[in-house]
Amino acid sequence: MIATWLLVAAIAKILFHVFKPIANILPDSSLLIAVGLVIGLILKESGTHISYSLDSHVFFLYLLPPIIFDAGYFMPNRALFENVDSVVLFAVVGTIWNCLAIGSSLLLLSSYGAFSMSFSTTEIFVFSALISAVDPVAVIAVFEEINVNEFIFVNVFGEALFNDGVTVVLYQMFKSFTLIGVENLKPIDYGAGVLSFFVVACGGAVVGLIAAFIVSLITKYTHKVRILAPVFIFVIPYMAYLTAEITSLSSIIAIAVCGMVMKQYVKGNITAAAANSVKYFIKMLSQSSETVIFMFLGLSTMSSNHYWDTAFVCATIGFCLIYRTIGILVQCFFLNKFRQKKFTKVDQLILSYGGLRGAIAFGLAISIPETILARKMFITTTIVVIFFTVFLQGTTIRPLVNYLNVETKDDRPATMTESIYNKYLDYMMSGLEDIAGQQGHYSLIIVFVYNVTENFDRFNAKVLRPILMRNEQKRDFDASTIVRAYQKITLEEAMNLTKLQKAEHKRISKNFPKDNDTTVTPRTKQLDKFLATGENVDSIYELFSELLDRKLREFNTTREKATVQDEDEDIHDDYMQEMVLLRSSFHRRSETDQHECSAGSTPL
Repeated sequence: MIATWLLVAAIAKILFHVFKPIANILPDSSLLIAVGLVIGLILKESGTHISYSLDSHVFFLYLLPPIIFDAGYFMPNRALFENVDSVVLFAVVGTIWNCLAIGSSLLLLSSYGAFSMSFSTTEIFVFSALISAVDPVAVIAVFEEINVNEFIFVNVFGEALFNDGVTVVLYQMFKSFTLIGVENLKPIDYGAGVLSFFVVACGGAVVGLIAAFIVSLITKYTHKVRILAPVFIFVIPYMAYLTAEITSLSSIIAIAVCGMVMKQYVKGNITAAAANSVKYFIKMLSQSSETVIFMFLGLSTMSSNHYWDTAFVCATIGFCLIYRTIGILVQCFFLNKFRQKKFTKVDQLILSYGGLRGAIAFGLAISIPETILARKMFITTTIVVIFFTVFLQGTTIRPLVNYLNVETKDDRPATMTESIYNKYLDYMMSGLEDIAGQQGHYSLIIVFVYNVTENFDRFNAKVLRPILMRNEQKRDFDASTIVRAYQKITLEEAMNLTKLQKAEHKRISKNFPKDNDTTVTPRTKQLDKFLATGENVDSIYELFSELLDRKLREFNTTREKATVQDEDEDIHDDYMQEMVLLRSSFHRRSETDQHECSAGSTPL
């Protein structure tokens, strides 16, 4: 049965991209939901009494891990680290704000009898926690296609990834409060809940780090049995996910952190062919899980029993939009006071509009305990919110980006001169702030960006890479290329200087008696005679150059060359490179279409 569903979904995705007008308007996630709706409608009209629904255990144990691992493994780490302040603020503070604001507003309306079904305080916060989950799958599917700039993409994608971990922690906390009962809750329970939030999130990150170091260390010694390396790359992160799940830590954060950290070390321990195979297999698992989830989302809409409450559905959609917008505006207001790269009004609008719900919210909704009477209403509302964000927001965000002229990704990296002068300016302004006795924006950049980044890079090069990678050894600085070039230039200048001195010596010797020339020895005459010809000088230069190269090779351990990406490769090391590929292919198609149109309009 699983193979049948995968086959149907794969054929459907191929057909989507065959009919380009449809694929250009609707994102893949919405089309897969539509396929599920059609299949569900056919089964319902045919009188089939089999109910197809997605089990919560299957979702969290088998379908979700590949998606989160894919998101972590292909995360652009450098861009994420440069925007870690905004990503953490959006993912943690923003999620808590949305959860509390949506839950409180719905609870307030319920107290006035606005809804047809009542619920307790903890029950509505269970729902508000799950509905605050921004889905990374939906975000990737939409934002890759519209090709926004790296700044917006990393902030939205990073928020969506870590927001899921925060959402699950909040969901589990309020779920435990519901099982205890509102009347049985004590002040210490609330304190324990807040403390558990940080313990669960940080504990999941620690589990992910340990797993990443383990898989990197093991793959370091698999060069004799290379066929086993991919086994560890997939099994150990999944074991980290299960370990975090068993110990009640954040399994989502665990496997995401594991994928992010292990990538740079694992790639250096396996061959280029194995690295490509790993990338394709990760993508295949992720795409398969995503396809099954969205199809079953549409299928369960037709086969499940629902409880419809128009007021509750409309209020939930409205509060999700309003409070996300308020949260983004307030957080960006404070971030812009301390950031060099500011969030413009257009950026804030795209961030507010990019809060797409998807698989995580649906998976949490179907895992709501049966003891909660409003469970069916919560599931129905969750499905409607997902449909609203995926179909309406996901479809209209491309025209919105084009209308607002949102900055697209710049394929040109910063030149060395630009990087040096930007860093020079930051240090100079930080010094002026220090002289003035003010700790401002530039001082924060020096402390939290340059110092932290450089210290980590130094620690990574000296400690982590030699331990976790096979062809790395501990060294302070690899300046072999610079030293070699400098020594060759110096040697050549020394040879030229020798020629000049010899010419000067001959000129002086003509003006003075030979009796005064006491420095000339047979060895000096022999050396002068040897250096008289240019061929001998060139031979000495080549000899010393070869000796210098040999010594430098012995002093520094040679590094394996980085894996070179083929231009035709359709899976790259992270999502930013994939966006560059999509953009270049889009430009090529546009140029081809323009050429065909011009050729077709040529008069006969």
